[in-house]
Parts: sequence; C-alpha cells; structure tokens
Amino acid sequence: MIRRIISKVFGRKSRAAHGAQILPLAAHGIRRDQLDDCALKVCETLAASGFRGYVVGGAVRDLLLGKPPKDFDVATDATPEEVRKLFRRSRIIGRRFQIVHVMCGRETIEVTTFRANGQKEAEEEDERPTDEHGRLLSDNVFGNMADDAARRDFTINALYYDPAREEVHDYFGGVADCKKRVLRMIGDPETRFREDPVRMLRAARFAAKLDFHIDPDTRRPVATLAPLLSNIPRARIFDEALKLLMSGHALRGVHQLRAEGLHHGMLPLLDTILDDPTGERFITAALKTTDARIAQDKPASPAFLFGTLLWPQVLQRWRALQAAGEKPQPALFLAMDEVLDAQRNQLAIPRRYDGMMKEIWALQPRFEQRGGQRPYRLLEHPRFRAAYDFLLLRAESGEVEAELGDWWTRFQDAGDDERAAMLRPDTGPKPRRKRKRRKPGESGGEAQPA
Repeated sequence: MIRRIISKVFGRKSRAAHGAQILPLAAHGIRRDQLDDCALKVCETLAASGFRGYVVGGAVRDLLLGKPPKDFDVATDATPEEVRKLFRRSRIIGRRFQIVHVMCGRETIEVTTFRANGQKEAEEEDERPTDEHGRLLSDNVFGNMADDAARRDFTINALYYDPAREEVHDYFGGVADCKKRVLRMIGDPETRFREDPVRMLRAARFAAKLDFHIDPDTRRPVATLAPLLSNIPRARIFDEALKLLMSGHALRGVHQLRAEGLHHGMLPLLDTILDDPTGERFITAALKTTDARIAQDKPASPAFLFGTLLWPQVLQRWRALQAAGEKPQPALFLAMDEVLDAQRNQLAIPRRYDGMMKEIWALQPRFEQRGGQRPYRLLEHPRFRAAYDFLLLRAESGEVEAELGDWWTRFQDAGDDERAAMLRPDTGPKPRRKRKRRKPGESGGEAQPA
C-alpha cells in the first residue's frame, strides 16, 4: 500500500515529465486549421476552463500520413462530470470506463479522461487484474497523459496534438514509426496481446488499412496466442470484423488475417471459401467492389457483404439438398436457415441482417426466369438492385454464365419494345387459375329443361 501511494505521488509526475518528446509544427506539419471545427472548439473550451485538451490517436496518425481523419477524438485531464458541465449538448456513456459524447451539429466528438496505466500499478503490488490467460479484466482508473499513452496499444496511436501550440506529444516514437510505416506494440507484445487478444486483430486491420508492415517483435507472439480469440465474446469479434470489412481495405485485410493465422478466430469460413477457386473468385470480387464503393464515398451494406461471405456455404448446402431429392425452392430456404444457424457460433452476425441476406439469396433463382411477366415483376422488387449486384458477382466468379448478368443489365435500360423482344419462351410453372366461387343455390352444370 505504501508503495502504491508513493507511486501515485511521485511516479506519475516522473513519467509525465520525462516520457514525451514534444515536436513543434516544423517537425510534424499538422496545422490547427486541418482539425475538425468541433474538435477544435472542444479543445478550446477545455483550455478556457483550466483543463488540457488534446486531439488524440487515429486523427493525429492520419494527419501525419496525409489522410483525412474519419473522426476526431479528444483526451483531457478533466473528469467526465467536469466535461459534461462544460458542454450543454453532451452526455456521459459507458459503465466500465465513462466517456463523454459532445454533440456539435450532426457531429459527435468523443472525449475521454486520461486513463491510468492500471496494469503497471497492479504489477507494483503483484495484483494483476487478469484472468488465467493474462487478459486484463480492469482498466478503469483515471491518470495523467503519460499513463494514458502507456495504456494505448500501438505507438502510432499514442500521439497527442495540442491545437493551441500546434505541438505533438510523442511518448513512444509514433511519429518516427509513421514515417517508417511500421506498426509496433507499446510494451511487451505477448503481455499486451494476452491482456486483450483483440489487439491481434487490430494489428492486422491497421497493417492492411495503412499499408504498414508489422514490427517483427510485435508479430512474433501472434501465431502462439491466436487461439486466445476463442475466449473473446462473439459480439466483440463481430464488431472488429465489421471494422475490417468496411475499412475500404477489406480485400487486403482478409489476406492479412489469413497470413497471420487469425482468421480462425474471426472469419473461420475463409478456409472453406478461399480453398475453392470459384468461392475465392466470388469473395475477391465482392471485397473489391465494397472497397471501391467506400473509396468513392458510396454507401456499403454490411448485410450485403456478410451475405457474400456466407453465400458459398449456402450454395454448397443448397446443391447437396437438391442432390438428396429436395425440390429447388424448399432446398434453398432450408440451406439458408442451416447456414445462418451454424454461423451463430462462429461470428455473431446480428439477426437484423438476416432478412436482407435471405431476400438477396432467395431472388437469385428468379434471375433464371426470363419469360412472361416474371422479369417485370422482379424489376419491381424492393431488393432487386442489391440482388442484381449479387448476381453480377456470381457471373464474375464463373458460378453462373456471364450472359445472364449481361441480359439483366440490358433489360433494365431497354425500352418497352426491346424488352418484349428480349423475353425468352416462358418455361416456368404456369400460375394456377383461381376457381370461380359459386353463389349459394347455383349448381355445377347447365339447367335441365323441364
């Protein structure tokens, strides 16, 4: 207990005083006018009230790399309650560690209080708050900026930008690592990965997104520790998978996962898909398309993307059920349900995506029906566009004939006469005619003469 008190009084000051390299504007090139107006206003409001406010983490990293930040986070020495009092449109969220969301127009700035390096304090008393695998169970104590930097995962994310002085506070050489394009863990990699195995997935995601190479010391424990991902809640694994797949670098990220042997813990279905040439071509085409849409600032649907990841399994099961004697349509619906139920134990895809995935899958056989009124009815379906995009991926991978995708591309844009000429002989099942109901008292045959 005495050592802990001494550490609080003297240790943090020492780390704060000697831990950071303070880089001026000339050394990093980030100007305050490159910041988001809301983030700048939050920092200025904190400073005017006697607190310190820094833009932190990914925004600083991206500005150093010449990339537009996706969002701006702020770190401060003010407590959540003190931050809440300064901003009328704000709210405290979180139970394990409270943060403040400050609303500015349509934007939200996430403000966090400096966290203590809880692991180091616990080590000083030989009371590590970890489970049997070394995973950190508690990280919930406020500290100073030096402690907060030591708690972060990679050096490139432990950067603090002071907009008032246009200075970057760099505790672990993150600016140099950005220039060298290297991803390096803060502290002992094995210990940090054991604290939170999801950091291994983050390493793969950042390496793919930023086109960085992973430092050899950081990579070394991954192969041994990858099985620890099985101890992580599936919902959290899904969140990390969604970030990777919607990063704009999904194709590179998936290959990075497989290269590190981490896909077993995040996307175990990759082995089945990528070992089949048609499945590999299909997924590659799907990921390329998603990356292109995100690069063009077009919307990308998680349900569509996960639908592509699961389709090879649905297709395989669908064919097996038909070979066993099941009719095509019931076989498809049975295959969809079986695959979705099976993947719940692998990746916790939210059930809210099930409806869209099933609709896209269920519409695929209808593209084969190009006679009568069927093509016109399919064009009017609310999910036609997503299902059509899905069909083009199937055609690109060789699963269906390219001519089928070309036909539907032409049919959409054709005029009425051209559409009528494009129709094929209607070989589909003819609709059952409704029998006319008899009125009470009517007989089935003609009236007999008296």
